[in-house]
Amino acid sequence: MSIGDIVYVIAIVVFSWMTFAIIRGNFQRKFNEHGERIDLIEKEKQEAEDQRKA
Repeated sequence: MSIGDIVYVIAIVVFSWMTFAIIRGNFQRKFNEHGERIDLIEKEKQEAEDQRKA
């Protein structure tokens, strides 16, 4: 294998790892520890408060 092939393989591995880390981080921000979507929980709480006020 030439130097270019080795650099190419290393670049593919680093790109794959970075992509995985970014996607994992996005999912960790969107879901809580129980697997529930954080934005939907907040929306449901807001709707419940709005119904109590009405």
